[in-house]
Amino acid sequence: MDPDWMPAWHQRSRVVRAARSAVRSVFFGVARAAAQTDEARSIVSEMLGDAVRSRSALPASAFGHKVPYAELGRAQADVLGGLIVPRRPVFITARFRSGSTLLWNLFRHVEGCTAYYEPLNERRWFDAQHRGRRIDRTHRHVDDYWREYEGLDDLGRHYREDWIRRDLHMDEQSWDPALAAYVRLLVERASGRPVLQFNRIDFRLPWFRHMFPEATIVHLYRHPRDQWCSTLVDWASCPPSCTMAEFAAHDGFYLLSWAADLKYRFPFLDPAAAGHPYRLFYLLWKLSFWYGASYAHHSLSFEDLVARPEIELQRLFRATAIDDPDITRLAALIEPTPSRWPRYASHEWFSAHEAACEDVLREFFGASGVQRAQKLA
Repeated sequence: MDPDWMPAWHQRSRVVRAARSAVRSVFFGVARAAAQTDEARSIVSEMLGDAVRSRSALPASAFGHKVPYAELGRAQADVLGGLIVPRRPVFITARFRSGSTLLWNLFRHVEGCTAYYEPLNERRWFDAQHRGRRIDRTHRHVDDYWREYEGLDDLGRHYREDWIRRDLHMDEQSWDPALAAYVRLLVERASGRPVLQFNRIDFRLPWFRHMFPEATIVHLYRHPRDQWCSTLVDWASCPPSCTMAEFAAHDGFYLLSWAADLKYRFPFLDPAAAGHPYRLFYLLWKLSFWYGASYAHHSLSFEDLVARPEIELQRLFRATAIDDPDITRLAALIEPTPSRWPRYASHEWFSAHEAACEDVLREFFGASGVQRAQKLA
């Protein structure tokens, strides 16, 4: 229709609709951007709590009703002698700079295992154009991280980089079908026993246990003082007198971004209230230790692995049901790692910060809650 011949009311209506569409576009664009801010997350957290993540409730009896079609849901399973045989992956959970690369490399040298290095890493090991060639010089006996990812370009359709900084806490009721599909694809495409080494699932272990009940979870931990020193690339840039503001420029292992996400569940992780970056580190370390000890099938310390490798490797492979690994060959990959923290600060300095953190944990969880967590560990 020629606009010159439209009735005046029709022309006004078109103008109003166009203006309304433009305003809506701007409004929802601003709303989406605002929803990603720290302030918006805080408001939602206070208003709704965990309700935003809940699922519709079904009566317990619902899950007892079996569908009378035996072939449904079995297309992805392995079949052996007419029986459905699920893959039995091993999931390694550990904090950054805890010796997790060493543990991954040990499994990488076990015949019959396919060991994936940090599947959630932002370098996207499956993407040759993105991952680069850089190797951390402190990772001994490692010449690449991505060999096992070759040919797995289709992982890209599931991968989300915000896994490294958002929704770091997941319970059994959490919902992330992309993460589930991503992990399942790695498990299904492994040529041998799948071993996935993670540094980002310690607070997601309830979800992993729920979603992958067939998996064996191995928890690796390290003395927090040495682990703290290892996260500091340059000690001079973060001496014991370092403030939270000064630390921000030298945070090489996501401490502040983790605290920014997890403070909505654990308010004491707010960096503004921490006082010193080591306190924030220690609080995260202690929570991670409790989660790992509570949800893993096997826990081991980095110090024990280094001090008595043959014994710890035998225990590890019994726990993961791996038969007859070459313990002597694997132990040769483990090199002595002397404790370094006394060169950074005194015992009194560390213990004063740790004691302050323990007071915070007792106040938040209650003395009985802390005692229960310690018993689980």
